[in-house]
Amino acid sequence: MTVQERMMPAKVLKPEIASMNVGSMNFGLYPMLKRYKEFKHDWEHSYLESSKDLIFRNTFGDLQTVLTELSPNGTRYEFECYDTSHLYNLAHLVELGLVKAPYFIQTVFGILGGIGTHPDDVMHMKRTADRLFGSDYRWSVLGAGASQMKIAGMAASMGANVRVGLEDNLWIGKGKLAQSNAEQVLKVREILDGLGLEVASPSEAREILQLKGASQVAF
Repeated sequence: MTVQERMMPAKVLKPEIASMNVGSMNFGLYPMLKRYKEFKHDWEHSYLESSKDLIFRNTFGDLQTVLTELSPNGTRYEFECYDTSHLYNLAHLVELGLVKAPYFIQTVFGILGGIGTHPDDVMHMKRTADRLFGSDYRWSVLGAGASQMKIAGMAASMGANVRVGLEDNLWIGKGKLAQSNAEQVLKVREILDGLGLEVASPSEAREILQLKGASQVAF
């Protein structure tokens, strides 16, 4: 897809917030072929196999085009950073004056081609973001697959916001498929409650991220 096609939904619907991946990278899903011998759909095997040659494209030209064309709508961004280089890419965009604080940074762990899921990886991403952005960013984490809840719990104890959902992980526990996004949200809520943390309300989240409000979207 072209960059114009990729940003069209956000351009037309003018959401409060949209995801922006802040760098190109290899994106390997093919190791799952060793874990499963049978697939439900014919396309699954070939799709996973094709990820050996998948380059997830997000060039500086693409990023500057999207920021220039979407920002007038008042849309803010969830900057998805799969490695430390992506944090530096975001710092470059800040220097160009294309984005404004607070920066909502989603550090992503566990995708082959990006940073891993070791606790040192999580702390390294946070240290780098702290050094580059100081108090001008809001930190969130996304752990792929089995690392989802482990990353969420560890990072939340360090002050992070958390993201869960079926897009990132199909499981609710070992060998047990999640039935819905809501089931994963309730699970991570239990973790946050156990850490003595308070969950923000929708209005509080809008204030923290300085969003424009639901009344200003186009749907």
